[in-house]
Amino acid sequence: MRKQLEEIQKSALETIRSANLAADLESLRVKYLGKKGALTAVLKQMGKLSAEERPVIGQLANAVREELTEAIARQSKLLEQAAMEAKLAAEVVDVTIPGTPVTVGHRHPMSLVLEEAEDIFIGMGFQIVEGPEVELADYNFTRLNTPEGHPARDWQDTFYLTEDGSVLLRTQTSPVQVHVMEQQKPPIRIVSPGRVYRKDEVDATHSPMFHQIEGLVVDKGITMADLKGTLEVFVQRLYGAGTKIRFRPHHFPFTEPSCEVDVQCFECQGAGCRVCKGEGWIELLGAGMVHPKVLEGCGIDTDLYSGFAFGIGVERMTMRRFSISDLRLIFENDMRFLSQF
Repeated sequence: MRKQLEEIQKSALETIRSANLAADLESLRVKYLGKKGALTAVLKQMGKLSAEERPVIGQLANAVREELTEAIARQSKLLEQAAMEAKLAAEVVDVTIPGTPVTVGHRHPMSLVLEEAEDIFIGMGFQIVEGPEVELADYNFTRLNTPEGHPARDWQDTFYLTEDGSVLLRTQTSPVQVHVMEQQKPPIRIVSPGRVYRKDEVDATHSPMFHQIEGLVVDKGITMADLKGTLEVFVQRLYGAGTKIRFRPHHFPFTEPSCEVDVQCFECQGAGCRVCKGEGWIELLGAGMVHPKVLEGCGIDTDLYSGFAFGIGVERMTMRRFSISDLRLIFENDMRFLSQF
């Protein structure tokens, strides 16, 4: 039995040292040290030995088991180290090679102009207020002094969501003004930016979905002069001191008196072109003094308070700000266009 143990020891050590794979090493462990392994088979014969031989053979068997266990552990460590070295050699990185350039994104030109406009109004004491894009016709039209039968409520001009015409995609951000006047007592000074929807045909200056930023001021002693001064300050700060604008009379159901403010065409400098449709001017915003019926409908005493309101198309501001000649470029997501900003 001693001879068997010595032969197992010699054979096992040779095969363990020559193992090149972890799987082969595991197979050798099972072959020699497993429950059905060679060493276990020898130990099962211990019962045939005399009482004097058993301790000697048992001690030898334990010594062989420990030596083989240590040999397997050493070889396993060597295999792990070799595998790691091979992996490092295969995954070597040349740190002197230039890296892959990463393109850093930036804000859309619309976002840039909208944020700039908001900053200007905040600097003049306005608060930013937002509202729902899905609105009740009562807030979008009726409460703004636009009664049933008015052309603005025509089904061909508005995206209605219900058959009775009571729910729609807002055509302006003006409903936010009504919500604020219902919930807040004067003085009020807010601007409300957001998306609006109208059934406009797509062309160089129109889109069925566009953006507005509307303002409202309600306080004691507010006059048309306050409106004109506010808009002049805004336009001059946004476009520069040399920007040419003009005020002209107009009509809006929710303001009286009303006006429109135009900015000189940036494409032709007032000479007339396709962008301004030959007029030399581009309509920028509509404005006026808040109609007394609108104030009274929100519970505001018109004997004490008056106010002005205005609505600006953000796309048109953006076109003027960056000399963009076609509104469709703003929505087409062409990287050749967007990468310029």
